[in-house]
Amino acid sequence: MSTPIDRLNAIMARLRAPVGGCPWDVEQTFATIAPYTIEEAYEVADAIERGDHDDLRSELGDLLFQVVFHARMAEEQGLFVFDDVANAMADKLERRHPHVFGDEAAKADGVAQKARWEDIKAAERVAKAQVGVLDDVPVGLPALARAAKLTKRAARVGFDWPSTSEVFDKLDEEVAELRVEIAAGDLDKAREEMGDLLFVVANLARKLGVEPEDALRGANAKFVRRFGFIEAELAKDGRTPEQSDLAEMDALWDAAKAAERAL
Repeated sequence: MSTPIDRLNAIMARLRAPVGGCPWDVEQTFATIAPYTIEEAYEVADAIERGDHDDLRSELGDLLFQVVFHARMAEEQGLFVFDDVANAMADKLERRHPHVFGDEAAKADGVAQKARWEDIKAAERVAKAQVGVLDDVPVGLPALARAAKLTKRAARVGFDWPSTSEVFDKLDEEVAELRVEIAAGDLDKAREEMGDLLFVVANLARKLGVEPEDALRGANAKFVRRFGFIEAELAKDGRTPEQSDLAEMDALWDAAKAAERAL
């Protein structure tokens, strides 16, 4: 009896068939599909953020299909098949949970257990000859998320500020350096300083236990919500933002903030 995964694999094989398949699907490669894979992962996160469980089910299906798509292309090239992907994940989970699948005693809490997980991952990197502390931090991660992961990895070997106080000092330093380059009109150096500033912000988020991508996603949603309030208020007078000015819109922004605080 076939399973839903069997059905998905069969559909993907049909779509990729050189004769009778879908021309678009046949043309795709790992590189061309990768952006869609990333997009689907973000759509999963978005459904979770909105608390839309029906949409979450659908988006998880879309993400699973991306895995099936990549596995099918790999099978066509004689690299691996879907079952190899699933088995590799199962092996990894068992290897990284010796307190569940082996004889090792569990740690006292989730924080300590996560630290043990990181130790096991570090041993795996050594086994793969990835001796550099930062060797396997994916380049393809969103830049802000990668910055946080880089600083977290470095902190594990002691390369970290003792407290957030030093991070705030560094933040002030980077802001000052950015101001200097902007005043000098050197946009290339200003771009570099902006990167340094964002990197320190990501480090601060990590120190506070905040995921910077999540925090920025929340700020984006807040901006959209409050700007929508501005548009709605102006629409009551039959106007658009283009027919307003900064002072009026800023006042409406403050009104949106006050309305949110009142909830």
